[in-house]
Amino acid sequence: MNQKPSIDYPLQFAILLGLLGLFLVLSAFLVPFVGSLLLHVPFLQVLPAMNRPENANTSRILNTLASLLAFLFPALILAKMLSKRPFAQLGFNSAISNKQLLLVIVITFASMVLSGALGELNERIPIPAKWFAKAKALEDAYKAAMLSMAYMKTTGDYILALLVLAAAPALFEEVLFRGGFQQIFIGWTKNKWAGIIITSILFSAIHFSYFGFLPRAALGMVLGLIFFYSKNIWLNIALHLLNNAFVVTQLYIVSRRGESIEKTMDESMPIWWGAIALVFLIVFFKPFKQESDIVLASANNKLDSSPENMIS
Repeated sequence: MNQKPSIDYPLQFAILLGLLGLFLVLSAFLVPFVGSLLLHVPFLQVLPAMNRPENANTSRILNTLASLLAFLFPALILAKMLSKRPFAQLGFNSAISNKQLLLVIVITFASMVLSGALGELNERIPIPAKWFAKAKALEDAYKAAMLSMAYMKTTGDYILALLVLAAAPALFEEVLFRGGFQQIFIGWTKNKWAGIIITSILFSAIHFSYFGFLPRAALGMVLGLIFFYSKNIWLNIALHLLNNAFVVTQLYIVSRRGESIEKTMDESMPIWWGAIALVFLIVFFKPFKQESDIVLASANNKLDSSPENMIS
């Protein structure tokens, strides 16, 4: 853990940021191109077509392709440059316990309550009228895209939505932000809190949603601590997946009842609920850290006692 990296942290950051920019540009051209073939519309009309309810499944697939390119590939390329075992470098390992998983489930629901309360707080923060107008325009565009992908008429639509709106973002975003950026920032600053906070801000900012900034930043910090203590990206993916799946399921139930999806997306929680959720998070992170220490120590002992490591 204390070995000097083969590429220093500022250069790692520059490489990852450059790769992220490159693949964002690539996805900006490739996704509309693929979309024009699938939707049978001109290149420049793909984005409006993706927001139509009848194209919901195609929109989900195209957004998954964009996330795959922009988030997964940059982190994998950098990990390959840093290690002969790139997936291990990103935190993919089998050192996990049932107690960790159970605690992650509890932490997930506490973090969702905290995020809901922070959403209410976020809306109460006063900003200049011009900034508000721009933030509202971005939020409306985000909601339009989400509403089109949240259109679910059948159980098949729901299952596909779970895969592309819950599972895929959980995998791709965690690999990039926790497996990639967080490890760089912690190594660079030599401070876990600095690394986690910077990564959480970046994680929230890249969603381009002012009104969701605090909730996503808080979720990012929870995910950051999960990864820092466990060193296992699978637990992050599990928490992120549960969080997304709960939202998708809620939207599916609402749509089947014929209720307003947009109204459901705008719901928040009382701020004081967030204070209670924060206490729960503090309480449950302690046993999570303790269990993670035990799991990591056991995994290290098994590694040290393996035949290849016993040969001198």
